[in-house]
Amino acid sequence: MLKVLKLNQISAKGLKRFSSEKYEIASEFASPDAILVRSTPVRPENLPATVRAIARAGAGVDKICVDECTMKGIPVFNTPGANANSVKELITLSLLLSSRGVVRGIRFLDELAKTTDDPDVVTKTVEKEKKRFAGSEIIGRTLGIVGLGAIGSIVAEMAMGMGMEVLGYDPSLSVDQAWRLSNKVKRIKDLSALMARSDFITLHLPMLESTKYMINRDSLQSVKKGARLLNFSREKIVDPHAIVEALDNGKLSKFITDFPHPVLMGREDIILMPHIGASTKEAEENCATMAADQLIDFLENGNIKNSVNFPNLNMERTGVTRLAFSNENVPNMLGQVLPILATYEINVLDMLNRSRGSVAYTLLDVDTEVSEEIIEKIKTIDGIYGVRIH
Repeated sequence: MLKVLKLNQISAKGLKRFSSEKYEIASEFASPDAILVRSTPVRPENLPATVRAIARAGAGVDKICVDECTMKGIPVFNTPGANANSVKELITLSLLLSSRGVVRGIRFLDELAKTTDDPDVVTKTVEKEKKRFAGSEIIGRTLGIVGLGAIGSIVAEMAMGMGMEVLGYDPSLSVDQAWRLSNKVKRIKDLSALMARSDFITLHLPMLESTKYMINRDSLQSVKKGARLLNFSREKIVDPHAIVEALDNGKLSKFITDFPHPVLMGREDIILMPHIGASTKEAEENCATMAADQLIDFLENGNIKNSVNFPNLNMERTGVTRLAFSNENVPNMLGQVLPILATYEINVLDMLNRSRGSVAYTLLDVDTEVSEEIIEKIKTIDGIYGVRIH
């Protein structure tokens, strides 16, 4: 029985993917085989030695010790695109909120309700004051999208459907992402150029060292005067102090974000939301289901999809036993493993090897059982991260 440690509330739809005959799922285990998580940090000090894989029901993995996991042969999975529609819909709402006086109008009416319950007074006051909440339409305006992955690409489609011109910037756009992207999106090679041309700018980037505080005092110097900026990706992509300064000097006219920070609170030109971009029933179900399926396929077959630290790899099963190992991506690793199998007269029926950066991963289907003695010998090879039987 495989033990899955559930560190957060996970949608029941996802948990039902685990067969009760093969898996135990609980919020406490002394020696779990895998971890299923949403927001709880997984650090070296709380990473059990028995863990073989971690799946996050969400996209960002900045709370997980990915480097530590890699060195222990533990793939870390995420669920890119599973919450994309939920975030896209909130972006749509935010574009409209940033261009119309809706939020200020609601606040005005809430305050008015505290002073009178006379219908005539309410009607006269509303008619007199409504011009304060006038806004502008977004049709014909330019939206700059920074990050053209799963969310950025469907935000682009939404914006074009609403009559906006769309510019896109993504220095690490993959081939698969490029295929998903409409050819009507104008690719911009420089962030400052996109910011200078955009009436609205929306951020859809992972939290990396290279993206930390990407939006700062310097980068905001090039923004089009009066632009509206949206951040629904990661909090630390944006320097909040630089945002306040840009609003004060008129470079930005509005900032809308899903990551409230004390320095941003209490301003009429900032709309804050309590990190609800993926807070829909559908998004939580999609994330949980994708995370569960990826975890199950790895634990049972060694296959990898949507890992942030291991290469994608999928091989149909043949033979009696499947052996999997991960290692430092250097020459002659297979040349050291295969002779060990040959010594024990183990025949390899099928094999697949992939690499990603400094990590290589191999699946081997063989015609007999693989003993613990063989596994231990493979583990002694310099550069081996982990060895598993699936």
